[in-house]
Amino acid sequence: MFVRKTSATMDFSKNMLIHNNQKLYRCEVCEKIFRRSGNFKAHMLIHTKEKPHQCDVCEKRFRQSQNLKTHMIIHTKEKPHRCDICEKKFAYRQVLKTHMLTHTNEKPHRCDICEKKFRVLGELKKHMLIHTKQKPYRCDVCEKRFSQIGSCKTHMLTHTNEKSHRCDVCEKRFRRREHLKKHMIIHTKKKPHRCDICEKRFAHIGVLKRHMLTHTNEKPHRCDVCEKRFTRSESLKIHLLIHTNEKPHRCDLCEKRFSQLGNLKLHMLVHTKEKRFRCDICGKRFGRGAALKYHKMIHTNEKPHQCVVCEKRFRQIASVKTHMLTHTNEKPHQCVVCEKRFCQLASVKTHMLTHTNEKPHQCVVCEKRFCQLASVKTHMLTHTNEKPHQCVVCEKRFRTLGNLKNHMLTHTNEKPHQCDVCEKRFGLLARLKTHMLTHTNEKPHRCVVCVKKFSQLGNLKRHMMTHTNEKPHRCVVCEKDSANLGI
Repeated sequence: MFVRKTSATMDFSKNMLIHNNQKLYRCEVCEKIFRRSGNFKAHMLIHTKEKPHQCDVCEKRFRQSQNLKTHMIIHTKEKPHRCDICEKKFAYRQVLKTHMLTHTNEKPHRCDICEKKFRVLGELKKHMLIHTKQKPYRCDVCEKRFSQIGSCKTHMLTHTNEKSHRCDVCEKRFRRREHLKKHMIIHTKKKPHRCDICEKRFAHIGVLKRHMLTHTNEKPHRCDVCEKRFTRSESLKIHLLIHTNEKPHRCDLCEKRFSQLGNLKLHMLVHTKEKRFRCDICGKRFGRGAALKYHKMIHTNEKPHQCVVCEKRFRQIASVKTHMLTHTNEKPHQCVVCEKRFCQLASVKTHMLTHTNEKPHQCVVCEKRFCQLASVKTHMLTHTNEKPHQCVVCEKRFRTLGNLKNHMLTHTNEKPHQCDVCEKRFGLLARLKTHMLTHTNEKPHRCVVCVKKFSQLGNLKRHMMTHTNEKPHRCVVCEKDSANLGI
């Protein structure tokens, strides 16, 4: 039976020792009392900060000889203690005892405040700091405070930039041993943790625990500002930065700021142009592992995420969420200049460039500038004359997937877009929008030379040639030049 020592029982024990006339050793610094002189001497080293026992291999120092003996196992790599159930081996008996609780699922240590249970007393003590909000450990450099000494030590390495743990396979370095252990699973490709519901396997127990929440749909972490809920505490912390508008991570090269360290690391790839991840099938390289993962789905034609309304399938869960807005007709993102609304935040950012007239992306061949990087990539195909997207019916090729999809409507004779006024149907949404101008008599495109107005941008472009006297189209029969392709 587990009995917790309270301050009352400890005081009683001390009094009994006094009555029994037993010699006691009292620390003059903190007034703690000891029965044995050995324990008293070991305790005093905490105050004097002496560490008389030194490791001959790495020169690390310890207060007690027993701690040195325990440390030496790291160098000898001995694991004399074995679990009788799963045969896993351990260096220390106490670690084996803790491990055994994973088989019995025992958690003997309970928090009196929130009733959460723990296998190890040390974990309970760490947990209690959440309730007391104590942060007893302080960084000597920036004075940031921590609830755990381990966290403080790890933080200190950010100032020294020390990464003492190295992977023997790829030589990547880490600040913490735990991070190196997690990294090693990449090389061994072991996934020892399995979900009992869907049998999906994971390399780390923490990832399995997060995955389990997808089955229970549990979101235990709530934002106090907007009441949005999250499955992970880390996600809540990142979300809170939206409300505070904090961006603590800064790029040293361009001074752009980010709310998350991960986003800063991804941004740095823009400067270094590093693409570590390569597709085994087509050889294309990517800066992010996630980008490679989604790219591979193009080859396998995998679309694991499905819309519950129309059953359309997507490669990414984010794409499903964006698609769902087409059913709800939600447009949560608004332009601050013209108040036009959009489904996606990225669309607002792109739209804003029309107001500022910014075109940050330039073609390296003809120096033509574009608002979006994707537009540059599509434009480059005009120089290479590439048409990577092919129609499976007539084998006609197209530069963009969007153009191929539009073309496919000519084979299916689909016209999904209908005019609300005259009920005329169109294959393309753009054609419907242009048609609607005939009802409203709008002519939004104006010539800057003669102020003549047009309902379509294409008509304005053709009209502009009358001012510049351009005639780019030549007849193959009589070689006469014309401003219009049809003439």
